[in-house]
Amino acid sequence: QVQLVESGGGSVQAGGSLKLSCAASGYDANSCEMGWYRQAPGKEREFVSLISPTGTTRYANSVKGRFTISRDNAKAMLYLQMLSLKAEDTAVYYCAARGRVDLYFCSQSWDYWGQGTQVTVSS
Repeated sequence: QVQLVESGGGSVQAGGSLKLSCAASGYDANSCEMGWYRQAPGKEREFVSLISPTGTTRYANSVKGRFTISRDNAKAMLYLQMLSLKAEDTAVYYCAARGRVDLYFCSQSWDYWGQGTQVTVSS
């Protein structure tokens, strides 16, 4: 059974930094893309960043240059380093992972989700 558990959220002032972690159990961290999403109050969940098993990354324009995603496949860990935080970064941040369809292909959907960790940035 796959389980993703986020940690590292908290409250910080604008301009500060936080590092989120996501521990994956029951999941082969070498296999497929993992990523971060966030959901602010009253808004839809939105994409933040993703990383492939080989380290290729993608970011939402709103966080590009401020956030860095990384993964440690050996430890089955996913990270999100967040710098220069803004009030609009306030949200619940979710870790997500794609499932494996077969030996050669990963799912196109985000099959696994963590429970989320709250990030609050005060201005």
